[in-house]
Amino acid sequence: MIAPIIALGAVALAVLAVVNALVFLRPSRSGDGDNDASVSILIPARNEEQRINLCLAYASAQSALVKEILVYDDQSSDATAGIVEAWEKIDRRIRLIRGDTLPAGWHGKPHACYRLAENATGTWLLFIDADVRLRSGAVERLLATAAHHSCTLLSAWPAIAMKSLAETLLMPMLNFYVFTLFPSPLQLASNAPRYALAHGACLLCHRDTYWAIGGHSTVRNELFEDTALARHWRASGQRALCCDGQQICTVRMYSGVREIWRGFEKNFYPGFRRKWLFVFVMAIHVAVFTVPFIGLLVSPTLPFAVAASSVLVARGALALRFREPVWPSVMHPIAELFLIALGISSFLRWHSRRGVEWKGRRYRSSTVEEGAR
Repeated sequence: MIAPIIALGAVALAVLAVVNALVFLRPSRSGDGDNDASVSILIPARNEEQRINLCLAYASAQSALVKEILVYDDQSSDATAGIVEAWEKIDRRIRLIRGDTLPAGWHGKPHACYRLAENATGTWLLFIDADVRLRSGAVERLLATAAHHSCTLLSAWPAIAMKSLAETLLMPMLNFYVFTLFPSPLQLASNAPRYALAHGACLLCHRDTYWAIGGHSTVRNELFEDTALARHWRASGQRALCCDGQQICTVRMYSGVREIWRGFEKNFYPGFRRKWLFVFVMAIHVAVFTVPFIGLLVSPTLPFAVAASSVLVARGALALRFREPVWPSVMHPIAELFLIALGISSFLRWHSRRGVEWKGRRYRSSTVEEGAR
């Protein structure tokens, strides 16, 4: 009796993934936006000496709509500031802002973004991470999409650059994880906060609206500040959307198994607003996305075959949409077990005294609980 239920769940979630692959919001063509707009590119950076140079190179290559490129050096202990200072001599739009002590009650990235916004003068604020490479015409396409859909906050879901075997095997799970659960058609049909989605690697917002609703001060203690900000944006009556950013920007989030583990371990559990939701989603990943493959090995039945095939269809559809290699789909059970172990480890870390450490800062469970209120 359980196997048919699992198969039904797998088919339903595969259908959702295929629908998302087909209808996830595509960006508008450049030239359809406000050509009189001015854009401030804002980059929070902490110990980014390996990434900031290319980030600035691609940002600097954007059009004259970019009024300024501001980098907030969040007390880096490496050569980040020196690299930015060298770029200041190459492009007058680039300016380094030296970070100050992190105030109580704030997390590093929201505070850095808030300080960047304080110094920005463009009519639009484009927040990007230091590992982002903007594609040619990215700013124009973002502005055109925001204008076409009448939104004052627009996030672009970036293309994920994968170089190592571990990245190619594991990183596609990010899109699978999100788009087998998030109903992207509803973000256009409804402006309800629960249908908000954002990727902090690339986030455009109108400056006047940003300050009217409080900006990053409203998500000061959030680790998932991107989607939290989009939720707050919608709750304030403003429209916030997330579009496919494959032709807008590329990001190489982590390199190698160790970085992938540490990076997602800090974010996995905090991404859930409630403990019960974490348990529910993990149960889906175990029962629907993992058990069918084990079942085919132990006791092959039609329901398990249907469920496993549905999972592979979902993986393949999302791989094609996001221009990822398709072959890692057949290795799904390995990647899924990695994801489940990562989720459990994240949960245990956040509820231990140690918490998790990222770039020299430590976060504990109280941080997550406060951010969920």
